Amino acid sequence: MSHTVRGNLTEHAYFLIRKRILNGELPFGANLSRRSLAEELNISIVPVGDALQKLETEGLVESRPRVGTRVRIPTAMAVRGHYLIREALESQAARLFAEKASHAERDEIKRMASQLDVLYLMVAPDASTSREQLFSTHEFHMRFHMRVAQCTGCLELSHAIDKNQVLVFNWLYDSSLRDQQSPANWHSELATALVAGDPEEADKAMRRHTSYRMQEVMQRLDSVVGTYEPRPEAFTRKRRSRNR
Repeated sequence: MSHTVRGNLTEHAYFLIRKRILNGELPFGANLSRRSLAEELNISIVPVGDALQKLETEGLVESRPRVGTRVRIPTAMAVRGHYLIREALESQAARLFAEKASHAERDEIKRMASQLDVLYLMVAPDASTSREQLFSTHEFHMRFHMRVAQCTGCLELSHAIDKNQVLVFNWLYDSSLRDQQSPANWHSELATALVAGDPEEADKAMRRHTSYRMQEVMQRLDSVVGTYEPRPEAFTRKRRSRNR
């Protein structure tokens, strides 16, 4: 197999597995068998392994002894860390956008925010919305926030948001709260603050926006972790009983 073909197959496997994780088809803790995935995707096991390794580097997948490879179950500390990094980066993007964005870019952000609010209104507060519709909505949401960063004119800031995967993790956490809806005009209100031209108000609005539901996500994920991970105190008691 040539390097180019293998690379293309790896990218193919990477995007398919990543999509299934982000749309909730592969939930936290789901086992990822290289052999099963290779058979399902009708490719060899090597590019699947390369794809999983890339996803592990990005923090979406984890490999553990006697457990194997699975969708990563983030800890409360990791969730808080992702929210803090996102708040720091995007609040700075908000300040720079308020200062530097052109009239055309401000109009673009208002249009995107309005369209995003409509998309979220179409997401049912139950499991009836298709995974494809949810994926498209979250994908557009990520594009909206990335576009705000791009309009600052600071390429390094856009790269930092992309490199730290803060929008991808936000997407992942939103998937864990599928039955929750955002307030009406949630993104339009943010856009109004961004385009007004006041860096302080834009900063405050983005901080409110990025920290929204953090506690809910942490509580939801803590319950998920509890179904997969032994509590430290339980592990300690088990060791003590063996030593008696």
